[in-house]
Amino acid sequence: MLHEYIIWLKRIIENPAAKSVIKRLSSPKKIDSVLAAYAGLREPKGITEKSCCAILSKVVKKAAEKFGINEDVLREGLKDPYYRRGLANVLRSIAEYGITMPQKLYAPFLVVWNFTKKCNLRCKHCYANAGKAAKELKFEEKLELVNQLDEAGVVAISFSGGEPLIHEHFWKVAEYASKKGFHLSIATNGTLIDENVARRLRNLNFGYVEISLDASKAEIHDSFRGVKGAFRRAVEGIKTCVREGLFVGIATTATKLNVEDIPNVIDFAIELGAGRVVVFNFIPTGRGKENANLDLSAEERGKLLEYLYDRLEEGKIQVFSTSPTYAAVALRRVVKKRGRKITPTHFANVELSSMEKYGNATIVLSEFIGGCGAGRLYCGIEPNGDITPCVFMPIVVGNAIRDGFLKVWQESEILEELRDRDSERYACKNCEYRYICGGCRARAYAYNNDILAFDPGCHIVKVIET
Repeated sequence: MLHEYIIWLKRIIENPAAKSVIKRLSSPKKIDSVLAAYAGLREPKGITEKSCCAILSKVVKKAAEKFGINEDVLREGLKDPYYRRGLANVLRSIAEYGITMPQKLYAPFLVVWNFTKKCNLRCKHCYANAGKAAKELKFEEKLELVNQLDEAGVVAISFSGGEPLIHEHFWKVAEYASKKGFHLSIATNGTLIDENVARRLRNLNFGYVEISLDASKAEIHDSFRGVKGAFRRAVEGIKTCVREGLFVGIATTATKLNVEDIPNVIDFAIELGAGRVVVFNFIPTGRGKENANLDLSAEERGKLLEYLYDRLEEGKIQVFSTSPTYAAVALRRVVKKRGRKITPTHFANVELSSMEKYGNATIVLSEFIGGCGAGRLYCGIEPNGDITPCVFMPIVVGNAIRDGFLKVWQESEILEELRDRDSERYACKNCEYRYICGGCRARAYAYNNDILAFDPGCHIVKVIET
């Protein structure tokens, strides 16, 4: 039904009446408001909204009947603010750009906000070069940034750093963002999380807390993080968040120092009660440039991704990778009937209930979402408001406060290049997985100083050649 759902969305947009409504509403935020009224969460306001709701209801009902989708179930789903925000963005995006592979978005689903460069650790692989003094937005500018993201229709904000919990503005800004209705998450080293911090995160509706753990053993983690005792405090942070009912993910950056220990990290994560393990690509940027020799070979990465997929299939815990080639690994396994789960992004998986019935949906959904999301699904924002395609890609494409967030997102030539998988300059243009994977653009830039170059860590090319 996944491919039918995308076609269903396309049919809605292609309906002249619906297209007129969505164009008239002009922004995901306004579409969100109409969807909320359609879901019965409130009464429509004014003549325009009433007429939009009436037209939308007729079109959705007709499309739902055609594709066998229960309209009541759809209405119920739209009561979820994050689902509603996401759908509003997709509807506006398809109205603006049509169905594209991968899909171009009116605004990103996710913004990773490097809130500060302040940090209490000194990690060998830190992409942000945290710990150094850096210019930051004023408090009022941070609130303005949240307002801009809200107006644009961004679904989620992930606070990162540095260590966001160390900053004096964090709680007030997080509270403001929570009231705006964003899905909130935080990437933290976990060392500052006690019961009070975990409880405050829960009360602000943080949907996800990602805590870094680079090994199952203290000596390896502490060596990586540059501070003795970091492992013990991170583990306590994980346990505390789990006790408070927060959904916890463990982030591990795969390098030659810890690749053999990753199976133990996954086992440890299950033991601690975490819900997810995300194995990050090592990218030689920031302080990581000094340790490029720690990167895995293509063969080592391929072997690791196959293992991670086995653990995902095992079903005890969600196991993802930020390597876009993980999506290709998953798809190959599903097509060969050696798996049932696809991983079109590192922050979501889809489990297929019937390979025979929904087999083609794997390709359609994966191509729609599109693997590497740099400059497409998400972007990074630096402490001073600078916008980057990805937090691992230190290319400033504009400044949210000076230039306007949405203007930069929609008009940047660099971001537009990242969205075109058919470009003659794009190194992966002839790969059958270019829409599903796309290669890690941050690694391409780090190694080749070219965002469209080949990712030297890609093992898929060799698999295809053999």
